[in-house]
Amino acid sequence: MAETGPLRFRVSAVQLSGRLLCWSLAAAMITAALDVALDPHARWWGAAWFLPWWLACGAAVAWVVLRACEKAARRPPYGESQGDWEQAA
Repeated sequence: MAETGPLRFRVSAVQLSGRLLCWSLAAAMITAALDVALDPHARWWGAAWFLPWWLACGAAVAWVVLRACEKAARRPPYGESQGDWEQAA
């Protein structure tokens, strides 16, 4: 009998920030398309239009910092492949 319970997935902070970056860019492109196609004049539209773009910028910065920390924490392999490791970086 299989175990029941909540599903648990290991997702790193780098992956979460990358997903946030992708989804916020998608939302930003959708709001940009709506702005061009419909030209809304609602008072709240100015804030709604800029929010995904600011979120995308913040997520990009977070992803860069977290990815750099992740790569710095990883040790290069020992042996003959040391040169390949340095070249790939």
